[in-house]
Amino acid sequence: MTIMILGLLIFLGGHSVRIFAESWRQQQIAARGEGTWKVAYSVVAIVGLAIAIYGYGQTRLNPINVWFPPMGLRHAVALLMLPAFIMLVAAYVPGNAIKAKLGHPMMLAVKIWAFAHLLVNGRLGDILFFAAFLVWAILAFKAAKQRSRQLPPAAQATSLPATLATVAIGLVAYGLFAFYLHQVIIGVPVFG
Repeated sequence: MTIMILGLLIFLGGHSVRIFAESWRQQQIAARGEGTWKVAYSVVAIVGLAIAIYGYGQTRLNPINVWFPPMGLRHAVALLMLPAFIMLVAAYVPGNAIKAKLGHPMMLAVKIWAFAHLLVNGRLGDILFFAAFLVWAILAFKAAKQRSRQLPPAAQATSLPATLATVAIGLVAYGLFAFYLHQVIIGVPVFG
């Protein structure tokens, strides 16, 4: 459990700089350059995530059950993950109406993912892992909205083809993950 918590602190701590220390972040970028900042940020993120995932896997070896979720909640998770995948894709496809409307679809996707997985995981390690991401996503979304309000609203050109591509890619990614990759990567089937 300690390894997972350490990894979460590194990963989410690095991702929380914009929440709690935006001026320090700007100073570091100004002093060292944006490229150096991005490399350092990426290294911290990769190391933290790797440690968190390894630690999470270790918590599954000796689970501490807090509660036993009803099996029916798996259907709710499968349903909730559909918009989460579409929002995740919306964060990266330029010109889609979903990003223009929501502003920060990546953080919303993380919120949905974390909440959905809290519904069906009753082990202490799972609860800590997903709750940490949920709390971070809530704080990050709030901070991002505040930053957006400080800037003049930028006109965002959207197109129907970009929006349709976003939805299509999100649906395909969802299908691949739900029916194949979740079992391969996580070791747990989504349906079954």
